[in-house]
Parts: sequence; C-alpha cells; structure tokens
Amino acid sequence: MAVLEIIKVGHPTLEQKALPVENINSEIVELAKNMVETMHQAPGIGLAAPQVNRSLRLITVDLSVGEHPDQLIIMINPEIVDREGELLGEEGCLSVPGIYENVLRPARIQVRGYDLDGREIVLEAEDLLARVFCHEIDHLEGKLFIDRLSPLKRHLIRNRLKKELSKKKG
Repeated sequence: MAVLEIIKVGHPTLEQKALPVENINSEIVELAKNMVETMHQAPGIGLAAPQVNRSLRLITVDLSVGEHPDQLIIMINPEIVDREGELLGEEGCLSVPGIYENVLRPARIQVRGYDLDGREIVLEAEDLLARVFCHEIDHLEGKLFIDRLSPLKRHLIRNRLKKELSKKKG
C-alpha cells in the first residue's frame, strides 16, 4: 500500500464533479486501499478520491482512524437518499489545512453505495458519521466545506490560504 499526495484547496480536481465508478477492478481496489492508508496516515476520518487527485466517486470513512478495523467504510458511488434534521458542528479538511469552521449538516442521513465486491450497501448515519459522509460526498460534487460558509467568511479564508501558500513558495 502507498500513501498518496493529498491535494489542497485551489487544485482544479477539487472543483470538478467526480465521475461514477463504472467497473470495480483491481485498480479501484488498489486506489481504495491506498486511500485508507493515506487517510490513516494523515490522520483523518474521511477521504474522497478527488482529494488524491482522482476524479472518481469513491470515499473512505473511519471514525476510529484505524484503531478499530471493523469501523472502516469504503463506498463506491455513494449518494444520500434520505436526510433529516440539522446539526451545526465544526469541520476541518485535509485539503484545507488549518481551517476549522462550523457547518450546518443533516443530523441523520441514509446513504447508499457499493462495497469493493460490488454489493449494494445502505447505511443509516447520524451525528459525526452523517457529517463525514456529507463532507466526503460534497467532495464528489466538487464542493469543499468552506463553500458552505457565508460568502464573506469563504472569501477571508481563501485569501488567508493564498497568503500562506505564497509565504511557503517565497
């Protein structure tokens, strides 16, 4: 397994709608395994394929950050099929380092997708797990969590990130 590079805000792949996975082959399985390794190494609790510069509808989620292997969820072509309630909570993102903001998300969702064997999975998720699914599925739609903030807040964050990036380059 390999640790992949996580691309950062401003990269065009993060702004594109990801393509559906048409065929679950060895390349997809390998990508999923590498994404899990990358997510755990970061460390993070969710990762979407666009974050490793692959425009595919594939996500990995593990609230235990590798501590409990039975909590790992790999989902292909996930979609939210039901949602209820609202919950405000803090979010961060491996592609938007150092930024944490409160984002309004559904309190409970039902998500449907496929596992690596091509079997349909339907999961009920609430609270943090629902938030992570929503966050990762947003990545598949070309959205970052900062896109859910007010225009002013989003503008201030993007400016701050540009300044930090130019300092690193200079």
